[in-house]
Amino acid sequence: MKVTAATPAKKATPAKATPKKATATTRKSAAAKKATPAKPAQSAKKATPTKPPQKAPAPDTALVRRARRINRELAEVYPYAHPELDFESPFQLVVATVLSAQTTDLRVNQTTPALFAKYPTPEDLAAANPEEVEEILRPTGFFRAKTKSVIGLSKALRDDFGGEVPGRLEDLVKLPGVGRKTAFVVLGNAFGRPGITVDTHFQRLVRRWQWTAETEPDKIEAAVGALFPKSDWTMLSHHVIFHGRRICHARKPACGACPIAPLCPAYGEGETDPEKAKKLLKYEKGGFPGQRLNPPQSYLDAGGIPAPPLGTPQGAG
Repeated sequence: MKVTAATPAKKATPAKATPKKATATTRKSAAAKKATPAKPAQSAKKATPTKPPQKAPAPDTALVRRARRINRELAEVYPYAHPELDFESPFQLVVATVLSAQTTDLRVNQTTPALFAKYPTPEDLAAANPEEVEEILRPTGFFRAKTKSVIGLSKALRDDFGGEVPGRLEDLVKLPGVGRKTAFVVLGNAFGRPGITVDTHFQRLVRRWQWTAETEPDKIEAAVGALFPKSDWTMLSHHVIFHGRRICHARKPACGACPIAPLCPAYGEGETDPEKAKKLLKYEKGGFPGQRLNPPQSYLDAGGIPAPPLGTPQGAG
C-alpha cells in the first residue's frame, strides 16, 4: 500500500472584520463622548488657595516676666539713663546720631560744638563747603562719608521738609545716612515717640539674656518689642545701652559687679570675682567721666561727671 506524505496544512487566514454600519444610537454615543470634557486625572491634587502668612507666636510668659524684671532692675540702677549725645534740637540730634557711627558718643560730643557753632541750621549746613566740614568732622573718623551724609540730609531737610526734622519714621529714613536705628533715636528722644534703638550694645545684651536669638536688627527690634509695652521702648533702650557700656562689656563683662547677675543666663562669661570686676567698671560706676559734655541734671545729681572737651578724650564705647 502506497503511503503518501502528509502535506502541511495551510494557515488559516483571519477573516477580515467587516465594519458595522453605524446606527443612530452609536452615532449619538460618540458625539456625547466628544462633547464631554475630559475629567482630570484622579491622582492630580486640587489647587488649594494660598494661606496668608501666620503671625509669630506670642512670646513665652516666663520670658516676658524675666525680661520685664531685668528692665525694672536696670531702671533702679540707672534712673538717670539718657541719650548720650549732646543736642538742643531735633536737627542737632539727627546730625549727631549720624556722626556716631563707627566712633564713640564722647568723640561726637567733643566735635559737634564747633560744627553747630558754624552751621546752626539745616540751611547753613546744606550750603557749607564740604572741605571745611570734613576738617571739623575729621576726629570722628570716616569724615568724608559723614560729611556727604550730613550735608545731604541738610539739603533734604531744606528742600523737602521746610528746614524741619520730620517726626515720622517713613520720612526720617529717606534722609541720607539715616536708618531705622537713627530714626528711632530721634523719634524717641526729640519727639517723645516710642522706639527701640538696636545698636551693638543692645544686640549683644538681649542675646546674652536670651530674649531673642535673632541677629538682624529689624528682627531683634520686633522680637524684643513683643516682650514690652510700647510705652517702655525708649527707656528700655537707654537702660540696656547704659548697662552694656558700663558693666556688660563685649570682651570683659564685669559679671561679679553686675546688679542683675541672678537673672542673667550668661553669668560667668566675664570676671566673677567682685574685686576684679569692679576694676572693669566704666564711666560713673567706676568714678570716670561720662560721654556728654552737657549731661542732664539727673545724671549730675546721681554723681555723674561731665565728659572733657575735645583734646582730652576719656572713656570708650
